[in-house]
Amino acid sequence: MPQASGEEKWDSVKKYKLTKMLNDLSKISGHGTELVSVYIPPKRPIHDVLGQLRNEAGTATNIKSDLTRNHVQDALNKTMEQLKLYKEPPENGLVIFCGAIPTGKGIGTEKIEIYTIVPPKPVQINLYRCDDHFWIDHIKEMLKDDRTIAIISIDTQEAGLGILTGDRWETVETLTSGVSGKHRQGGQSARRFERLRDNELNEYYHRVADYAQKIFIDQYTVKGLIVGGPGPTKDTFLREEYLDYRLQNNVIATLDTSYSGDEGVREIIEKVNDQGIMTEFRSLEEKKIVKKFMSEIFSGKGLGVYGLNDVVNYLKSGITDSIIVTDNVDLVFLEVACNKCNNKFERIVERDQLVDLKQSILSTPCKNCNGIDFSINEKDFIDFLEEYASLSGTKLDIISSKTEEGAQIESLGKIGALLRFKPMS
Repeated sequence: MPQASGEEKWDSVKKYKLTKMLNDLSKISGHGTELVSVYIPPKRPIHDVLGQLRNEAGTATNIKSDLTRNHVQDALNKTMEQLKLYKEPPENGLVIFCGAIPTGKGIGTEKIEIYTIVPPKPVQINLYRCDDHFWIDHIKEMLKDDRTIAIISIDTQEAGLGILTGDRWETVETLTSGVSGKHRQGGQSARRFERLRDNELNEYYHRVADYAQKIFIDQYTVKGLIVGGPGPTKDTFLREEYLDYRLQNNVIATLDTSYSGDEGVREIIEKVNDQGIMTEFRSLEEKKIVKKFMSEIFSGKGLGVYGLNDVVNYLKSGITDSIIVTDNVDLVFLEVACNKCNNKFERIVERDQLVDLKQSILSTPCKNCNGIDFSINEKDFIDFLEEYASLSGTKLDIISSKTEEGAQIESLGKIGALLRFKPMS
């Protein structure tokens, strides 16, 4: 029975698989309004959904086209069969796409396929649609990065503290400094005034830092901090390390702005969007992964390896600690067995060469018994990696091929690994 839990970490592999599935689904078009999409929120009773689908199946009897009617009813029946496996929706709800998928052999040869997804975030809508395409936009939105980023806009007069989550932002707190303006007279009076002003600034910076800790650490779980403002105040504030180390060590950008406070927060948001800072931030984790890998490659210790054959062999031997793959890998793993003598071998091939390779295998006599009767089991290369990685406790990371770091890994064959120990020569 499917697990009713959405608690598993939504890592790069799960994100890659879902993105790939949605890309494939977006290319599918029905011959009529016959592709079923169902979104089920976490708290909605399964029997309610089944009741709705039974009603829809009854309504489908009125469809004039025999082909479309049969496809819709078959899709609804298959969806209901799948739902009966659940006592209740998983923690994040459930999304099901089902329909007659063209096989490329003409109308009437379609095959009913079902795709069941436990999404990365809770489903917020009750939705049933029967259309000529799958309704994937709602779940695509869930794949957007919505980590919360802290924002401080500061000068000597005021500070604004805001948060940015996905496309949403708000100013949570504004503070005024109470610091006097600069003294223009000379002499001892001026020096005394400057000391008082420095003390006021010090107290103000501490106050901003205290609010930052309460808001960004105690109230929100932020993943990074952007500090901005006019003039040098922001730089002094950071240089003197008033902030909690958990924020101080997570500054991802400092920005010059014309304003501070609430208007400064707004200006920072605009600059973040214009300068692509969030895109850069989202690749920070990938930068760390690739940096560690490349440092091992150049160290000469023999713990960094790359290239398809070497990585796969080390993975199978159980000595890989982590594997990096770029998201533009499009390989298929084949397990081939001779049905006469049970001789087995494996192949990894680019997807666009799959048909030719299978034809070659099926027409080439077995090296062991000279037979030509083979069974071929194929699986996506990422599924193969994930399966073996889980057996050996290997961490699998899939990184974007569109970044500088991704290009580095791509130049090494699109795959690399760190080993637990140096293999014997």
